[in-house]
Amino acid sequence: MNILQLCSKVPFPPKDGGSIAMDILTQGLIKAGNKVDVLAINTSKHFTDINNVDENYKKITNYQLVFIDTEVKPLDAFLNLFTSKSYNVIRFYSKSFENVLIECLQKNVYDIIQLETLWVAPYLPTIRKYSKAKVVLRSQNIEFMIWERLAIDTKNPLKKWYLKLLAKRLKTYEYKVLNSFDAILTITEIDSNNYKKMGCTIPIYHVPFGIDLQNYKIDQSELVKPSVFHIGAMDWRPNADGINWFLKSIWLKVIEQNKTTKLFLAGRNMPDWLMNFKMENVVIEGEVANSHQFINSKSIMIVPLNSGGGMRVKIIEGMAFGKTIISTAIGAEGIDYTNNTDLIIANTEQEFVDAILKCINNQDFADLLGENARKLAETKYDNQLICNKLTDFYSNLMS
Repeated sequence: MNILQLCSKVPFPPKDGGSIAMDILTQGLIKAGNKVDVLAINTSKHFTDINNVDENYKKITNYQLVFIDTEVKPLDAFLNLFTSKSYNVIRFYSKSFENVLIECLQKNVYDIIQLETLWVAPYLPTIRKYSKAKVVLRSQNIEFMIWERLAIDTKNPLKKWYLKLLAKRLKTYEYKVLNSFDAILTITEIDSNNYKKMGCTIPIYHVPFGIDLQNYKIDQSELVKPSVFHIGAMDWRPNADGINWFLKSIWLKVIEQNKTTKLFLAGRNMPDWLMNFKMENVVIEGEVANSHQFINSKSIMIVPLNSGGGMRVKIIEGMAFGKTIISTAIGAEGIDYTNNTDLIIANTEQEFVDAILKCINNQDFADLLGENARKLAETKYDNQLICNKLTDFYSNLMS
C-alpha cells in the first residue's frame, strides 16, 4: 500500500514521546511492506533543519517539512475570543502547508492517508478534494479531555475560565469532525470507548504504542542504585505540573526517611524555574544526549501525571529496560498492566512516598517489578506485530 503520513510536528529524528510514537509507526509500516511518505509541520517548538536529517530516511519517506509558526500569540489569542473557533486547532493551519499537500496529492496516488493527531484535521477537506484515499485519524489523545483536566487542576480563576473556554471549543470541534474520517486509530482502549460514547460510527481500531525491542538492551554497568528519575518533554504542561507536584509534596517526605537516594530529572525544554531549582538530593539534567543511556543508568522511574491522556511512551520504554515504575493511574492509562506486578499505581502523595520507600528498601520486590515489566513489553508492545496487524486493518478498510 501507498501511505501518506501527515504529521502535526516533526517525527524524525524522534525527540519526545509524540514524535517517537509517529516514527515507530512509520518504521513498522515500511517493514510490513508498505510505501510510506511523510509530510510534517515544522514548528518553532520542535524545529528541525531538514539538511541535518539522515539522507537515507529522507529518500525512503520522501520527507518534507513545512514551517508553521504555531506559537501562542497574546494578540491572536485575545482576538480569537471574539470568534467561535478553536484557537488550539487554527494555529496549525497554513496556506503554505496546504499548497505543499496539494502538490503531494497531485503527484502521488495514495491508498491511505494517516493524520497524526487532531491538529492536522483542518486539512481534511483538501485531502477529500484531491485524493480518493481512505483517511484515517491516528488519535494519540482525545484532546478536549486533556484541557478539561487542566482547567480542573488550575486554581487561578481567570486562567481556569480561559482553559474551560479552550476545552469547550475544542470539544465542539472534535465532535464536529468525529465521523468525517474513514476510521480512527486509538492508542488506548479507554479512548476507543470514549469515542464510541461520543457517537463515533466509523471503524475504530486500537493501535498501542510499540517499540523495536532490539533497540532496548538492558545495561546495568552504570546503574545508580537506588535512584529515582523522571524523563519527559517539559514543555508539555502535564509533565511540568506533575513534577512541580512531586517536588513540593512528595520528594521532601522521601528524603526525610532516606537521606542518600537522589532524584534525577531529564527532558527537553526544561523551564527556567526547574533549571534553577535547588533542593536536597535533586539533580536537574535537562535534555540528555542519550535517553536510553540515561534510563539504563537509573533504577526507579516516576510518572506523577494528574492530567493529560493517551499512552505514555516513556513508560513502555522504561518497561523495555526493565525499570521499576511508579505512576499515577492517569499516567499509566492505556497500558495493560497489573498493579504491583508490572508497575505500582500511586495516586496520592502518601502512596507515592510509600511506593518509593518500599522499592528502595525491598530490592527483590523492585527487581521483580522490572523483570515483569520487560516481559510485558515483549508480549504486548512489539512494534512489528502491531504494524503487521495495522496493515491488515488497512487492507480490509480499502476493500
